[in-house]
Amino acid sequence: MKGILKIYHPEETLKYHLGSTYCKAVYSNKQHFLEVDVITDDSVDHVEDDSLQYNFPQLRLTISDFLIDGDEIAGKSFQINDSDDEIYTEVDLYDDEEAYLFNNELSYDLTAEGDLQLCWKGEISDFYTGADEPIPFKLKCHFKPDIIQVEDED
Repeated sequence: MKGILKIYHPEETLKYHLGSTYCKAVYSNKQHFLEVDVITDDSVDHVEDDSLQYNFPQLRLTISDFLIDGDEIAGKSFQINDSDDEIYTEVDLYDDEEAYLFNNELSYDLTAEGDLQLCWKGEISDFYTGADEPIPFKLKCHFKPDIIQVEDED
């Protein structure tokens, strides 16, 4: 497992396992920008049929074009909030509903194995019930490269 996303809805805590993670400091026009892409696993085997999560089996959270100092992100934290002029975050619900992210705090460190790890705290608009108050979430994942085994066929 690459990580987990927990959304703390007042009715239940929703748990999403992560299927794909991507993070990079992109160098463009003499500046560095943070790019993050996290896609949850669409498996709902661990979810009860009457759960709020059952109607939203997969989410995608992204951050793009966020200006940072330098190309090293390990050991750093970032506060990311969208404004009317600049939008860095996006949520894809894979349906017609919309959601937005607020008060994003990203903290990076290295695991004991030396892999980059992200702890992301923030709030997401309540696309489950449509309530006006955003709900808190926490995401923790690592960016360990997948090892692909290729067998020789003779």
